Amino acid sequence: MTGVPPHVHTQPQLTNTRVVVAVFEKYQKERLLFVQTIADLASRESNIDALQAAGVMALLRPLLLDSVPAIQHAAALALGRLANYNEELAEAVVDSDILPQLVYSLSEQNRFYKKAAAFVLRAVSKHSPELAQSVVDSGALNALVTCLEEFDPGVKESAAWALGYIARHNGDLAQAVVDAGGIPLLVLCVQEPELSLRRIAASALSDVSKHSPELAQSVVDANTIPFIAPLLANPDAKLRRQVCSALSQIAKHTVDLAETVVDGEIFPNVLNCLKDTDGYVRKNSATLICEIAKHTPELAQLIVNSGGIAAVVDYVSDARGNARLPGIMTLGYVSAFSETLALAVILAKGVPPLSQALVTETEEHIKAACAWSLGQIGRHSPDHAKTLADNAVLPKLLKVLTASSNSTGVAAPPEIDEAVGGGNGAATAGNNLLGSDLKTKTKRALKCILEKTLSLDALEPLLQPSTPFNVLKYVVAQFAKILPNDVAARRAFVTSGGLQRVQEIAAGLGGNVNSGGITAAVGILNGTKMGEYIRIINECYPEEIVRYYSPGYSATLLDKIDEYSRIHEQAVLQNKTPQTGATAVTEIGPATPSIYTANSLINTRSDSI
Repeated sequence: MTGVPPHVHTQPQLTNTRVVVAVFEKYQKERLLFVQTIADLASRESNIDALQAAGVMALLRPLLLDSVPAIQHAAALALGRLANYNEELAEAVVDSDILPQLVYSLSEQNRFYKKAAAFVLRAVSKHSPELAQSVVDSGALNALVTCLEEFDPGVKESAAWALGYIARHNGDLAQAVVDAGGIPLLVLCVQEPELSLRRIAASALSDVSKHSPELAQSVVDANTIPFIAPLLANPDAKLRRQVCSALSQIAKHTVDLAETVVDGEIFPNVLNCLKDTDGYVRKNSATLICEIAKHTPELAQLIVNSGGIAAVVDYVSDARGNARLPGIMTLGYVSAFSETLALAVILAKGVPPLSQALVTETEEHIKAACAWSLGQIGRHSPDHAKTLADNAVLPKLLKVLTASSNSTGVAAPPEIDEAVGGGNGAATAGNNLLGSDLKTKTKRALKCILEKTLSLDALEPLLQPSTPFNVLKYVVAQFAKILPNDVAARRAFVTSGGLQRVQEIAAGLGGNVNSGGITAAVGILNGTKMGEYIRIINECYPEEIVRYYSPGYSATLLDKIDEYSRIHEQAVLQNKTPQTGATAVTEIGPATPSIYTANSLINTRSDSI
């Protein structure tokens, strides 16, 4: 048998191999094309519903275990984009048992896949505490913490982001991140040169700190403050945002934590942040100052000594909407501690922007904060209250209080409403509708300021029958304190119409003025504070003056004139009647018959006899 050359036998084998390899290569290319196309489609919201309806989850799951790393990466990226879209798709990822595969791959695959897998875990965690707990239950925390030790900053960034999304939901999940050893590694990430990594690490530390003093202390114990406080001066605005947020979340819990933040030498850098070009930096730095100011007079004084009040006042003047709120609250917290600190706010011209915000802001919670802060400024002394009065704060507060009330006239207090058998029920119901936080804080602020106000010019605009009773009683009480001891004020009170309005208010509440002063027509002002205040005011004046300014007094005078005229006409008619032996009467008095009339009557009677 003739020997066959070797190349004759190997030629068909090579051809067969090429065919087989070509089939697998084509299959691989199609898989890669499919998963890349899905990832691209998933990046657009308009495609999500169609992909979900086509059962894309079941098709992507096996591709996570593909032998080709590029396909695994693209499949994880597509799943992350889908899970990021809504909670339903995130639940589908959990229900498809995909999380254990991702966690396993985090420790085995290349850096590109690790970034994509961490992205999926973040996308699932962000929607709800339950989904975040599912991620924790899959063992992802240890794998994510391990990723923080990777050399590649992109992997660290994805892992830190996922940890932050897990921790933000509640204290238990944040504690799980702490227990997994994530805090020291996040602090190391803050020290890395990559800006995006530093931002995300600072954000994660903020998410852990916000839940409780214990968690915030865990962050402080990792020596966090010395590394993040200097970043307030970093040129990157987004990093400054996150640093201000993290420091405020730490400082808000306790005095010790706030002092630790202050010891990190945040002043004056944090004050410079109040004038930052970035709106979020300004708001977060204002929040940080607010969280420090609220704790103790010493910390509030530290802010004053650092020039912080003037900076906060400027911030409140420039900001609008919700961004104003931390600045408004800061001024209130500082003013609440002492009259000296409140005076510092006044001297920094803090009252005008608060007054302006009370009028111009539309959100009720911002108006409520303004009212509260103004009350804290004005409650200390007559001088403080006078500053508020000079800025027309009292009428503005009253306008806010009555803005949503449909009730007109004086709303009677409960005891008066009951005494008249529910006659003021509509007004009482209207007042009940005003029991919101805004109304409560505004009423309290008015009370605090009014109790220290000694200026008649400030009080008189509020002395109106239309003023709500729960404010009016404090206004009348102040007049009852001022008038007995000030002669000039008593005269001015009459000439300005104040005494007349007091009598109108008394009449509106069911009282009338007679020779005994203020007396309740139906007994409803007897024993009430309002009745006592009005009685004290009336006793400052002669009885005839009080009667003169009482409602209906002009009608009483007219009645007396009518009575006088009637008696006079009767006397004249009687004089014109012919009488035998009578003597003519030249003048008849209005009340007492003359001697001539008496003699005529006697003579007439004698003649008849």
